[in-house]
Amino acid sequence: MSAGEKSGIPPILVLQKFRQVLECFTITEPCLTLQQITRKTGLPGSTCQRLVHNLVREGFLDRDEDGYRIGLGLVRWAAPGTFGLDMVRLTRPALQDLRDATGETACLYVRDGAYRTVVSIADTHHVVMRLFMVGMVMALHAGSAGKVFMAYDPLARSAAVSHGLSRHTARTIVDIDLLDQQLEEIRKLGYAASFEERDLGAASVSAPVFGLTGELVAVLGVGAPTQRLTPSDVGTVAPKVVAAAEDASRRLGHRPGAH
Repeated sequence: MSAGEKSGIPPILVLQKFRQVLECFTITEPCLTLQQITRKTGLPGSTCQRLVHNLVREGFLDRDEDGYRIGLGLVRWAAPGTFGLDMVRLTRPALQDLRDATGETACLYVRDGAYRTVVSIADTHHVVMRLFMVGMVMALHAGSAGKVFMAYDPLARSAAVSHGLSRHTARTIVDIDLLDQQLEEIRKLGYAASFEERDLGAASVSAPVFGLTGELVAVLGVGAPTQRLTPSDVGTVAPKVVAAAEDASRRLGHRPGAH
């Protein structure tokens, strides 16, 4: 039985009231309490409570502690209309959550040929940090983010190999067979970790971000000084990076197993 049938309200009127609730949320006010929603809509308190409850149940709204915000389900359904328009804006919450969960700088990368570019950053609050800037361009084969591109996109691997595997530090992998072994391991694990492959004293952990049709569209990761991010920390950090990348993928409309 539909929400309208349960409440005795005609279906069209129910849709109008649902729209009233959803239109309360804005960029400047993304999270609202039930009282705020009731005041903004002008609906009776009991009616508004019932509508909000139904919207949460159906995935149009999500609970956020004592408030509500537009649901990830609604974001996913709307993705065909927003896909490709603003990846940075859509994935920003996932980037910030990863920074807060790990305490380290989180970055979002996209690929251009044999290179990866930083397109979004959530900076660490530590005074000592690994420096990143939006627009930074780096080779694919040196560092965890680039290797994720190569592991999940054959065109990325081909571009990197064709360009040449130059050595940045003593730890940079320039042997194609060894690199392919690492790429296979990355696909099995679902993430990559690297230590001093591009810069001395720098470490990172990265995971893939998928788009609406299941293709790799970006890579999300954290970077930190090796004093704070060591091989023994990967077991703790990697699940947080993978979870953030999965969140970013959902925000871009990806549905695991749908493709």
